[in-house]
Amino acid sequence: MHTRRHWAGIAAVAGLGVAAAGLWWAQRPAMAYQTETVARADIEATVTAIGTLQPRRYVDVGAQVSGQITRLRVEPGARVAKGDLLVEIDPSVQRATVDAGRAQLAGLRAQLAEQQAQHRLAGQQLARQRQLSRDDATREEDVQTAEANLAMAAARIDHLRAQIDQTQATLKADEARLGYTRIYAPMAGTVVSVEAREGQTLNAAYQTPNILRIADLSAMTVWTEVSEADVRRVRQGMPVYFTTLGSAGQARPRRWSSAVRQVLPAPSASQAPAGGTAAAPVPATKAVAYTVLFDVGNEDAELMPQMTAQVVFVTASAAQALTVPLTGVKEGGDGQGHVARVLDARGRPEQRSVKLGVRSRHQAQVLEGLAEGERVIVGETPLERGLRWLQW
Repeated sequence: MHTRRHWAGIAAVAGLGVAAAGLWWAQRPAMAYQTETVARADIEATVTAIGTLQPRRYVDVGAQVSGQITRLRVEPGARVAKGDLLVEIDPSVQRATVDAGRAQLAGLRAQLAEQQAQHRLAGQQLARQRQLSRDDATREEDVQTAEANLAMAAARIDHLRAQIDQTQATLKADEARLGYTRIYAPMAGTVVSVEAREGQTLNAAYQTPNILRIADLSAMTVWTEVSEADVRRVRQGMPVYFTTLGSAGQARPRRWSSAVRQVLPAPSASQAPAGGTAAAPVPATKAVAYTVLFDVGNEDAELMPQMTAQVVFVTASAAQALTVPLTGVKEGGDGQGHVARVLDARGRPEQRSVKLGVRSRHQAQVLEGLAEGERVIVGETPLERGLRWLQW
């Protein structure tokens, strides 16, 4: 009898345990939730783009006279100071032109001296004729002839002086062209390209042929192409930073920082021929990019012309802000705010209204509605109900 009661008590306790376990299993959440913890971090809202590096200051050096290059004194990579001699062009034609102009000027000055002597003689003859006229010893016709001779001598002098002025101006231009046969550096910098060779003949009759380019590589400008969808978010003075393709594999790639200098008001010129003109607008199906410029120092010469820059414009930022993954929030039913689901202390989901601030691609700043350390639901997986180990 005692044994039966003992086993009956054991069976009752076991039954109560199974019932409690079944009750707990039935009341457990029907979902397995994936969560992220609300934590503090730096966050940035950005616009990304691709840019090309160009020297901030550069000049294309060309030839202003035609002729053969007799000597090219520099090569790419050479550093030059302002006023250094770069190129010499055969001066034979220009020197002959200057010599001819000087000889012509000397001839005109000799003619002027002769005419001035003729003018003095005509003046003396007129004075003599007038004296004779007062003594009634000459004809009035002779006096008039003397006056005309004096006037013609003065006119010839004026004409020669005008010719001398014209010849002097022409000679000055010829001497300048002679000077252009020796080309000097207009600025200090580095020769980044040379487009001519010694012995090459240049023709400057219709356009100035470029010989080389000098650039100041101590400061660079990044020419960035920003899509029309993002360009209105970019403003002058906005923080910006970039990395280069060469640093992509580094553990901590170098970052150059600056601020936007200018947003050009029209699309880049490279798109104009294909996209249209003022008379023919760009087709609606063609994507348009606008040029954004910013400058960066290059004292260590790490940056080089034509490098590709991976540019990030920082439209907004917050330091050590409460952040939550964007996958954990959604727009509220009224379309005004946002809501998030948070696991409470019992592991059950609780909906919260939250106010967001700065947003990046994956995170958002939390201004109101969540506290640091809370777990926000970012995903869920349905669970199968029932006690599998109790099923037969």
